[in-house]
Amino acid sequence: MKAVILAGGRGTRLHPFTRRMPKPLVPLLNKPVMEYSIELLKKHGISDIIVTLQYLGDKIVEYFGDGSRWGVNLTYVFEDLPLGTAGSVKNAESLLDEPFIVISGDALTDFDLIDGLVFHLQNRSIFTVFMKEVRNPAKFGIIKTGPDGKIMRFLEKPQKDQEFSRVVNTGIYIVDPVVLCLMEKNREYDFSKELFPKLIENNMALYGFKAKGYWKDIGSHEDYRQAQYDMLERKVQVSLEEEAQPKLWVSSHVRSFRGQSAYIKSSKSKSLVKAGS
Repeated sequence: MKAVILAGGRGTRLHPFTRRMPKPLVPLLNKPVMEYSIELLKKHGISDIIVTLQYLGDKIVEYFGDGSRWGVNLTYVFEDLPLGTAGSVKNAESLLDEPFIVISGDALTDFDLIDGLVFHLQNRSIFTVFMKEVRNPAKFGIIKTGPDGKIMRFLEKPQKDQEFSRVVNTGIYIVDPVVLCLMEKNREYDFSKELFPKLIENNMALYGFKAKGYWKDIGSHEDYRQAQYDMLERKVQVSLEEEAQPKLWVSSHVRSFRGQSAYIKSSKSKSLVKAGS
């Protein structure tokens, strides 16, 4: 099974971090956020990964290379102009000949992807959306499903008086390649704004999978900060640096500064992260 990592966005809400750095390279506890997505895919036995690139894509290629350092094979597909979430996948259509996973290069999650795949196959779905309930759904797409999980209604970024659900689209999908035939090539196309309404209108097999685990879109400074607190507090199952003692993580490249150890203290989690010079 293959996966597509969407890594072409500009990440304007994370300025100034993303003025000279693509959003997938923004670090979470010393590792680019996209690295956690690669590790999650590898954990689930998915090693053939396509990465869609646009904004500062060369820097992503420079860091990850062919993926061999992580035990995966990375193939890069560039787009000259932004093609949107669905358009960028359509741009890689020639490499996709069986159901595949789409995951964001700028979100943090520990979802069980295999559970989602089993759900997808059991329901004979052509497009499965990983869903998660959140407190504030206003900045996401909200979803209503039937008893069998089939998506009946979807609304992107609702106003307060439009909210009919707190279950949202996480931007993680399992997709049958037949869906790509519904889109035109070389034009901007969005999954949630254009493809979902078309699938719902034509009563096609669009399903929502209620995923268990942690998920956070690293789309704002607040979410970026909170994700790192959550990592230190072990709310998300990801690999961290060595925990030298309870709530003290030491990076492998740490060096002492003039014979003294330097520490960064989290005021919220009261965790200590040892920092090098």
